[in-house]
Amino acid sequence: MKKVKLKIAIVSALGLTASHVFATGFVALPNTGFSVSGGTSAYTLCNTTGNFGSGYSVNPTLSANNTCAVFPITQLHSPGDPANYTGARLFPVATHSSSIIVNNTYTGNVNKNIGILRDLLWRSNDDSECIYGVHVQLNTTDYNPVAGNQYFEVNDVARGGWDGVDVSIAYSTVPVNASPVYRAGLTYTSVQHRPGDVDQPLTGLGSQPSINGLNSWPGNASATQQLADIDENWVDFTTDANNLDDDGSSSPNSGVYYVKSSACPATPYTPVANAIRLRQTFQELAGDGVTPNNFIEITLPGYAPAGAVLTPAHTNPY
Repeated sequence: MKKVKLKIAIVSALGLTASHVFATGFVALPNTGFSVSGGTSAYTLCNTTGNFGSGYSVNPTLSANNTCAVFPITQLHSPGDPANYTGARLFPVATHSSSIIVNNTYTGNVNKNIGILRDLLWRSNDDSECIYGVHVQLNTTDYNPVAGNQYFEVNDVARGGWDGVDVSIAYSTVPVNASPVYRAGLTYTSVQHRPGDVDQPLTGLGSQPSINGLNSWPGNASATQQLADIDENWVDFTTDANNLDDDGSSSPNSGVYYVKSSACPATPYTPVANAIRLRQTFQELAGDGVTPNNFIEITLPGYAPAGAVLTPAHTNPY
């Protein structure tokens, strides 16, 4: 704790208070969605720099680009209200890590270890709420045996188990070299975003695919391929983590993406299968600028509220 106090003292000396460091930018995701031009969207916008990863993004600061952003001192510090997370509860009550394995037709049906996922769970002092955090770090494994460099690109992170409860979301870019959240929504469907595509997809699709978009290159998706319906059981974060990005704006680290909910897992804290889905939505070509980055979904275990049902089932490769 001496180190924590020292860090807070240093920040205060720079003109920022401890409450600023822990200040929460959590944004509620209503089950009625968000009113936008043309109708309703499941998604709200967060960091609008970098054209959703098709260019260079600017990480949030306390004074700019900070919608949905929080600023914990480290990844292990709670991003919640500092009055509700003190003492031991300032730190996670549970953590776990998983190797990110992709195995499908694009890998030649063999396991390729492309990185590591870290899942963190904080519980408030009075046990009235939990904050779930996920962080992805990708490595240099080429998942596709065809010629060229095909590094998996995390365009979306979906997290399930929220049916019937109110949730809010936030993110941090700790470490600094991390991909921010461009938008987040109460939906199961990750919607492709290429330059010129809509920022807040409308509802009205009538189905719940894991990925909606154009699974070929070049071109832009049709209007129907730019839709995503509200799903109260899932939160989707749109990001762009990639070890080698076709556009040059590479970051192998995601930020830490948070869901805050009054629903907490039962103890002992045990990760639930298929609670987290990583999606590659073919936003752009692979890092070699030639081969495709086709639709892929990878499922991983994660903490979830007690009794959570993680449907729909995963479909391989997406």
